[in-house]
Amino acid sequence: MIRSLLIANRGEIARRIIRTARRLGVRTVAVHSDVDAGLPFVTEADAAICIGSAAARDSYLRQDRILAAAREAGAEAIHPGYGFLSENADFAEAVAAARLVWVGAPPAAIRAMGLKDAAKARMLAAGVPVTPGYMGEDQSPDRLRREAGATGYPVLIKAVAGGGGKGMRRVDVEDAFDEALASCRREAAAAFGDERVLIEKYILSPRHVEVQVFGDRHGNVVHLFERDCSLQRRHQKVIEEAPAPGIDAQTRAAVCEAAVRAAQAVGYVGAGTIEFIADASEGLRADRIWFMEMNTRLQVEHPVTEAITGQDLVEWQLRVASGEPLPLRQDELAIDGWAMEARLYAENPATGFLPSTGPLDHLRLPAGIRVDSGVEQGDAVTPFYDPMIAKLVVHASGRGEAAARLAAAARAVEVWPVRTNAGFLARAAADPDFVAGRVDTGFIERRAAALVPGAEPSEAVLQAAAAALLPAGPDDPWTALAGFRANADPRVEVAVEIAGTLHVVEVPHPPQPSAARVRGLADGGRVLFLDGVAWDFGPPRADRVSGSGQAGDGAILAPMPGRVIAVAVEEGGRVTKGQRLVVIEAMKMEQALVAPFDGTVVALKVTEGDQVSESALLARVEASA
Repeated sequence: MIRSLLIANRGEIARRIIRTARRLGVRTVAVHSDVDAGLPFVTEADAAICIGSAAARDSYLRQDRILAAAREAGAEAIHPGYGFLSENADFAEAVAAARLVWVGAPPAAIRAMGLKDAAKARMLAAGVPVTPGYMGEDQSPDRLRREAGATGYPVLIKAVAGGGGKGMRRVDVEDAFDEALASCRREAAAAFGDERVLIEKYILSPRHVEVQVFGDRHGNVVHLFERDCSLQRRHQKVIEEAPAPGIDAQTRAAVCEAAVRAAQAVGYVGAGTIEFIADASEGLRADRIWFMEMNTRLQVEHPVTEAITGQDLVEWQLRVASGEPLPLRQDELAIDGWAMEARLYAENPATGFLPSTGPLDHLRLPAGIRVDSGVEQGDAVTPFYDPMIAKLVVHASGRGEAAARLAAAARAVEVWPVRTNAGFLARAAADPDFVAGRVDTGFIERRAAALVPGAEPSEAVLQAAAAALLPAGPDDPWTALAGFRANADPRVEVAVEIAGTLHVVEVPHPPQPSAARVRGLADGGRVLFLDGVAWDFGPPRADRVSGSGQAGDGAILAPMPGRVIAVAVEEGGRVTKGQRLVVIEAMKMEQALVAPFDGTVVALKVTEGDQVSESALLARVEASA
């Protein structure tokens, strides 16, 4: 077994590798940029070396500095994690040239699968079904247009060297082909330095099914069953699960055996994923699942495979890299239950999923499930790297239970002031179509209106925030008769400033139970968490409430808890600025509340003798036109 390991990556995957290495007695070395110096993966490693400044090109992509760090630390091997240099064949060869062990795919396999057209040609030769289309050398627009017509619209134009959703364009009609081709080539050239493309038949009801494969240096290759990664947004995976919903034994056998043939065709060693596209218009069928590409590394979603097989894939990687045979034969692997993973990102769904960066002043992630996270409370999300906060992974006996657990886990997330997609994940996992397994890669786009929480607080949020502002304790004299009026239901009206806007909320007395959680902040503010969404709130600010107890929108608020001893106006009556409206008495002190401007009393909420709470709405004045 390898005795010391340098991890050429950061964040949650670095922590995940450290966890397994420590269990196996392997010494770990972290490399990090200067802005990552205080993150958990750095402090948890046995040794750490700074390799540059924040930009990845000056640190995590610097092959020379990583190799120098390995020599300095005396590491025997390098694990690249995923992303960064994990699928860089030149780096894999440089590691071997430095007489270090590369914990990854052979460079030849990386190159063979790195270009989509060459990979598909190799798969055809190996008897692996590939998506209908064109992947020839003739890249002239005329030839590509003719091949698109022969394939049949709609088609997908894809960069030969593409990945991560870049360099892809859907074309529905021939008239739109030339413009889409030019746009795709520009993006491919900018992202990959290669403008070549291929043409594929666009699948109208696509499912993204992938198979985890593993090979060793002794010629053994096995699969660890399939995952479904169809829940995507802009070609980026959001929720992954294993096994794939709706797949029967015959289809599973066909796709998994094809994946093993694909790995064998390139002499694969280590962890890899064979990705397939399925036409699910009539369910998953073996004759409608085609090879798409291979990821020659560990995948972000590998925990769901670990959950259903009971295997540690990082341990398998280290053992295979050490020259050992695969830990298990194919007939020793089986599926146990159902697993799902959701990617918790620092992004704001209400603003089109724009990234949200900043300090993690408050961070609580759900208990009772597997959580792979690269940060802790007090850390920060920076603009330099992928904004993933954590992966939420659940395992259950069946799919329905797994979906319910995932939705509950997302609802339990508490992050502030950074915004997250937790509310979006909770809604997606609880969506009836998702729960029923009716998903494809267009699911999120079709259901966006229902999945993205509104930018304005719901009535449940307002009620919970208002209830939190009521004076605490059953012995409080001002809430004992809160909202009491003869021949009327008890009620309390509270002015709540939430997300910068003032709301007047009528709260039943006593308040109704709520699933919301209210947390106090170091600066005296409060945050309410409900269904994965965070709302900052508090009593109306001084600049929103004048000395007369008037809020900026004409609401007359009680400046203190007390008893109404006089009401000097009637609803509908005209008033002038400074005119006395209501008088409150508390602790032998009287406070007269006056009109803030000329206008009309459009609402009068109290009568003489009423007991009121602090910030309760007493009246509302509408300014004269």
